[in-house]
Amino acid sequence: MEWTIVGIDWGSRVHSACVMDGEGSVVGEWEFEHSGEAIAGCVDKLIELAGDASCLRVAIEIPHGAVVEALLDRGVKVFSINPKQLDRFRDRHSVAGAKDDDLDAYVLADSLRTDTKLYRPVELPDAGLVELRDISRLYDSLTEQVVALANQVQAQLQRYYVQLRDLGRWHEEPWLWDLFDAAPTPKKLETLRQSDLKAILKSHRIRRYKPLPLLEALQGQKALVVAPGVAEGASARIAMVLPVLRAAHQQRRACEKRIESLLKRPSPEGEEETHRDAEILLSLPGLGNRTGATMLAEAPIALQRRDYQDLRRLCGAAPVSTRTGGKRKKPSVAMRRACNMRLRNALHHWANRATQVDERARRHYVQLRSKGHSHGRALRGVGDRLLKVLVVMLHTGSLFDPELRNPKAEAA
Repeated sequence: MEWTIVGIDWGSRVHSACVMDGEGSVVGEWEFEHSGEAIAGCVDKLIELAGDASCLRVAIEIPHGAVVEALLDRGVKVFSINPKQLDRFRDRHSVAGAKDDDLDAYVLADSLRTDTKLYRPVELPDAGLVELRDISRLYDSLTEQVVALANQVQAQLQRYYVQLRDLGRWHEEPWLWDLFDAAPTPKKLETLRQSDLKAILKSHRIRRYKPLPLLEALQGQKALVVAPGVAEGASARIAMVLPVLRAAHQQRRACEKRIESLLKRPSPEGEEETHRDAEILLSLPGLGNRTGATMLAEAPIALQRRDYQDLRRLCGAAPVSTRTGGKRKKPSVAMRRACNMRLRNALHHWANRATQVDERARRHYVQLRSKGHSHGRALRGVGDRLLKVLVVMLHTGSLFDPELRNPKAEAA
C-alpha cells in the first residue's frame, strides 16, 4: 500500500500541515484555522490527496483535540510523539536550532515515514473516560486553587491573629471559616460567646474540640501587638477571600461526587470492559476513587492493552539506566523524569496508602528501606509491584484477594 504521510503542527489559532509521499517528496503544504469549517475542509483535502482515508497516516504532537478527533472520526490513522523526541528529530534538519511551524510539520511527516515504531497510535477513548478525565483534572485544578487561597488566609492571620492560625487545616475545614466570620479580629474574639462557638462546632460535627475549653484557650492567648489599621485591613482582605475559597471548596466536593458516580454507574453498551477494569482497579488496596479515576483517565490505552512496561513508564516507576565505557561497566540508574506527572503523583499516593493498609506492601517498603533506599525510591518500588499485580488481575479478570499468595514467592 502506498502511504500518504502527513505532519500537522498544532497551534492555538492556526495549524500547519505538510503532506509527503512514501519516498519523502513533499506533495503539499498549507495552513488552516482552528474552526469547524477549516478543520473539516483540511480533512477532506487530505483524503482527496490520498485517495482513501485508510491510506493516510497523520503525525501530531498532541494526542487529543478537535483536529485529532476529526481525523479519527473519518477513519484516518493518527500517531503522536513526545515533544522531546520531536526535538531530536528536528536536529536532523537544522543543527542551528531553527524552529518554525512549517519546519515542525515537515519534521513530523518525515520522522513518521522513517521511524513509525517510535510513534504512539492514537485511539478515541469511550465517552465515559473522556468525562472522567476532565472531571479528574478539574478536581486537581480546584485543589490547587483552594490551597492557594487558604495560604493567603493563613498569611494574613500570621500578621495579626495567630490564635486561629493553627486550629486546623484551613484548606479543607469550613468550620474555621465560620469561626473567622463570627470573630474576625482578636477584639471580636474577646466577646465571642460559648453558645456561638458551640453552634459552629455542632453544625460541622467537630468533636475534637469542646466549646468551653476551646473558647477559654483562644481568649486566654495574648494578642499580637500590631500597628493601627493592620487588623482591620487584614481581616477585610480575608473576608473578601473566604467567599472564593468556599465556592472553590464546594465545586471540589461536587467533583468528588461526580467522580464517584462515574466510577459506579452501570456499564453502557460497548463500555463493559472499561467498567470492569474500573471495578478491578478499585479493588486493590490503598486505591481510592480520585486516584483510581486518574489511573483510568490518564492511561486508558496502556490499561486496555494490559501493557505493564508502558504503564510503568507512564507512571515513572520504570528507572532509566545509563552505561558508558563498555558492557563490563556497571550502569548508573536514575529516576525517570519523562512521564505523566498526574500518573506519577497518583502512583505515589497509591503506594503510600497501600503501605498503611496492606501488610505485604508494608513489608516490601521496609525491605527496600533496609537496603538503603530513600522513601521515594521505596514507594516507587511498591508502586511498581502494584502495577504488576494490576496487569495480572486485568489479564485474568479477577478482583484483588489478599488471601491469595504464591507460596514460593512468599518463602523467598
